[in-house]
Formats: sequence, structure tokens, C-alpha cells
Amino acid sequence: MSATMHRIKVVNDVSDLVPILRAVDSPVKLKLVQRLGENWLTLDDVEREFGADGVKALAFFEKLRLIDTRWVAREGRHQPDKSYHFYYSTINISTTSPLAEISEVLAIAMMPLREYTKLEQKIYDAVGTEGRFFSDVAEELGMSPTRLKALVKRSEKLEYRGHRIERFVAEPLGT
Repeated sequence: MSATMHRIKVVNDVSDLVPILRAVDSPVKLKLVQRLGENWLTLDDVEREFGADGVKALAFFEKLRLIDTRWVAREGRHQPDKSYHFYYSTINISTTSPLAEISEVLAIAMMPLREYTKLEQKIYDAVGTEGRFFSDVAEELGMSPTRLKALVKRSEKLEYRGHRIERFVAEPLGT
């Protein structure tokens, strides 16, 4: 008998709201989050039910560390399949922020894709193939730390590693 693990995602930095909001910013992502909260799904399950958009969303969730993985044996298969489940069952938002910062973060979360893509590309180019320290990128691009954090946390192409911003290289799903 397996017990259900109750995990809480604590949001105490205002920029952490961006990935939470972006995780449900389309009907496909919303439905996938709901399904992953209820069941463990393999990559084949996601692709069959949600198509290419679902697979892309799954990779995004993995980048954001919002999903848990485990290997499952399926009848008629020689090798186990990697399955996915939403990692958190509860989200606790506990943050206080100046109005200017929260406004900027929410604006970035809701920013039209075309506008966001231009900013994301500037950051992507600025960090290069080796990555760069967060403060150096913020200074070069003339962005507040809050703005840069929110932009990177929304990105499917960038990630934080310590105090650095680097280009995100996804591990192949299902392996």
C-alpha cells in the first residue's frame, strides 16, 4: 500500500509567481496540470492525450521542477517507462512585495508572447553559451533584478544555476 505524499510549494519570492502562473496559461497546460495532479502519466500518455503541446508543456514543467518522476513497468513492455506526476499538492503563497515589483512580475507573466520573446532573446544572447552572473546580465541589459528574475523564470530557454543565468538544455523526456 502506498501513501500519497503531501508536498507544499512555498512561494516567498514574488518572481516565483511567474512559473506558477505560466504553468496554467493555456487550456492544454491547465488540463495537463490537473491530470498530473491526479495520476502518473508516461510520455506516451501525455502525447496521446495532449499532443505535441502537451509534450512541450511537460518539458517546461520539468525545467521548473514542478513534476516528479518514477519508472513504471507496463504490461507487454520489455523496459519500464518514465512516468510523471505533479510534485506539489498545495501551493502556499507567502510574500510581501512593493506594488511596483508585484506589478512588474504580473505584467511579465501576462506579457504577450511576441513582446516576451524579444526580451527573452536579448537575455539568451547576453548569457552566451557559457552563462553569466545574474548581476552582470542585469547591469548590461539595464534591468531591475526583479524584472530579470521574472523574465528568466518564465523562459523555456533559460534557467538559474546558483547565481548564474544559463541556457537551458533539457534532458530528453522519457529517459
